[in-house]
Amino acid sequence: MHNYIIAYDIPDKKRLPKVKKIAYSYALGGQKSAVEAPLDINLMKSLVKELEVLIEDDDKVNIIRVAKNPILLGKAKNIVFEKNGVIIL
Repeated sequence: MHNYIIAYDIPDKKRLPKVKKIAYSYALGGQKSAVEAPLDINLMKSLVKELEVLIEDDDKVNIIRVAKNPILLGKAKNIVFEKNGVIIL
């Protein structure tokens, strides 16, 4: 399992809440249109499958894997994934 940032820009006001609901259903937290989500390969496939149904040509969704040693500022915490759980350092 790895930590990902899901960032989205959905100009359509009807689809935006639907995309937000899906993104937040996988997330540990986030802000407006960017959330952090711990995903393994199965969760990633599920997320992409759910989003593909909604996303249109003028939409933008980026799913970015966070580096092993990210630069953390302010209240940001490093998230480590162990076999049986999540550890927030």
